[in-house]
Amino acid sequence: MITVTGLDGLKSLTGRDLGHSSWLEITQDRVNTFADATGDHQWIHVDVERAAQGPFGAPIAHGYLTLSLVIPLFSELLTVEGVKMGVNYGLERVRFPSPVKVGAKIRLAATVVSVEDVPGNGVQTTLDFTVQIDGADKPACVARPIYRHYA
Repeated sequence: MITVTGLDGLKSLTGRDLGHSSWLEITQDRVNTFADATGDHQWIHVDVERAAQGPFGAPIAHGYLTLSLVIPLFSELLTVEGVKMGVNYGLERVRFPSPVKVGAKIRLAATVVSVEDVPGNGVQTTLDFTVQIDGADKPACVARPIYRHYA
């Protein structure tokens, strides 16, 4: 866990590798709960028996479930103190190179790409995120999120 204070603390992270989060197992219950929350009940996610016979050999997590999990995983890597607020500003890009099978474990690797001043006494931080799958060659997700923090 890296802890920085204020906007200058964030600026000092430019180019820094923030390391890896802990591993998180993707359970069928989590997948089903996400399906209920989003209304996406496609069989490759929620029908265990049919998915076992499908193209992946098992049910898989929704891509957007995998993406949403970067939030709790990222909170293990970086804490920003001494700011009024931080907000998720968006994503420059997102890709899902490999499916996450139910029962697999994922973790987040993060690097700070840039930290730039923005109006309103803030900074915009651009990161590279890679969601890795334990034992897999290809990542589950690669994304470039943007956050803003204001003092």
